[in-house]
Amino acid sequence: MHLAYLDAGSGSLIVQAVVGGVAGAAVAAKLYWRRLVARFRRQPTDHG
Repeated sequence: MHLAYLDAGSGSLIVQAVVGGVAGAAVAAKLYWRRLVARFRRQPTDHG
């Protein structure tokens, strides 16, 4: 039987790593979404 112990500092580090990873993924998704939408958006024409 294996027992593991995480002190408050280790637990805090793990939580911060998870939250940082989620925030980084959200920012990356937002940037790539804007690039994708910009490709399909119509460009203004000079017929005026």
